[in-house]
Amino acid sequence: MASSAFMSRTSAQMPVRLYATRPIAPDSADIAYYGREHFWRSAGEVVGFNIGLWAYDRYVEHGDWSYISLHTMGQNFKHGFKWDNDRLNTNMFLHPYNGNLYYNIARSNGYNYWKSGLFAIAGSAMWELFMECEYPSTNDIIATPIGGMCIGEICFRASDAFIDDRTCGMDRFGRELATFIVSPMRGLTRILTGNAWRHRSTPGKMFGTPNLAVELGAGAGVLDYRHDGNKVYVGGEMELNIEYGDRFEIKSFQPYDYFNVRASMQVMQRQPFLQHLEIKGRLLAREFLEENDIHLSLGLFQHFDFYDSDSIKGGGVPYKLGVPASVGTGVFFRDIERRKCVIDAYAHVNAVLLGAVLSDYYQVDDRNYNLANGFSLKSGANVNFNRGKWDISVSNEFYRLFTWKGYARNTDLSTVDYRTLNAMGDKSVASFCVTTVHTDLRLMPKTYLTLYLDHFLRSTHYRDYPHVKSSSLSARLMLTRKL
Repeated sequence: MASSAFMSRTSAQMPVRLYATRPIAPDSADIAYYGREHFWRSAGEVVGFNIGLWAYDRYVEHGDWSYISLHTMGQNFKHGFKWDNDRLNTNMFLHPYNGNLYYNIARSNGYNYWKSGLFAIAGSAMWELFMECEYPSTNDIIATPIGGMCIGEICFRASDAFIDDRTCGMDRFGRELATFIVSPMRGLTRILTGNAWRHRSTPGKMFGTPNLAVELGAGAGVLDYRHDGNKVYVGGEMELNIEYGDRFEIKSFQPYDYFNVRASMQVMQRQPFLQHLEIKGRLLAREFLEENDIHLSLGLFQHFDFYDSDSIKGGGVPYKLGVPASVGTGVFFRDIERRKCVIDAYAHVNAVLLGAVLSDYYQVDDRNYNLANGFSLKSGANVNFNRGKWDISVSNEFYRLFTWKGYARNTDLSTVDYRTLNAMGDKSVASFCVTTVHTDLRLMPKTYLTLYLDHFLRSTHYRDYPHVKSSSLSARLMLTRKL
């Protein structure tokens, strides 16, 4: 069974893919019931969520940004938007996650991907203009809704797997709790509408049971930073890979009926827990070739990329990259040779609407990175041998990012007022490249020994400062379970 699944659905994103579930189409009654649009309920939940979040910030956290008034709201409109100076994980991950909450309010009230994105834009604009006494943020109004649509659709579809309106008792409670954890606003909407406990004759799933492959890995890793001497950290590593849907559907216009998620976590001294998050979500696709065992498809994809590290023994920061808003074309190719060898390849060309990359000089408030626009190129290939017993893959990601709105020459960043400084960072052009070699060796059914070798290279040309180039290496060895 595992070998047949491997041969039929091997993926360039996940070298050895085993089905976690058998696909089942959604029930038309569920689509009709949960697909009804509810505007006022959606709008009320967005406004209520923003007011509740503001109240927590104001009366529990006592955040200085939350002391709002009619005067601060007027100043926000008078001054307009500016680039802010929050941390990378705040701007490039937490804000998109917050956008996912706005998005899923609308999604769980019957709206589709595109219409739900409008609610994410409205919720973000309300927060920026009315709910903070800081000037509204240009990067937030881009990253929050666009990144939120990406994370939001992933969470919405993932939560769908837990819903079963036919169940009751502790089984139902556990399912609703899991739904709430994965997609809080969908869980809340189900509570507000009574659907969290309403018994129905159909499952209540909007997507039925799709093609799904999941792999979990855990082990140890080493990070070697090469800049003014080698500096090394060792710690625990975890890897999660999810592939949803079929890359080679003949024709598709449903956003995210295929997506791939890869997340890398680490338990390493002075390093962030979330080291890497990458999402590729297909917006539309067309298969151009299906001849014998050769397949070729082309699609439009939304991308979300996040790489984070921190200083190593006081020797600098290896890398930082955030791309919450990116879209482009992608092509996939597969060739199966005599049922013993499977070759997969893929390539993406993307426009980066908003990105961020580590800066060597811009140190203002909580920010040590430059905001930017640009493009990215992604490619990779893998070869599976002997019906999935062993595989090897190589991938490369290249980002070219332009920070075009700098600050005046001779500005003293140590004394500048960060509240009024409106700069993307150091005027510069940065290249960031990630190359990964990955191999799996099957030890027993569904269990593999996995090795990752990653090389990170950053090169930045500054207008006002010397050019800086740095690199780092990462090696991770882990046991991987393919569910």
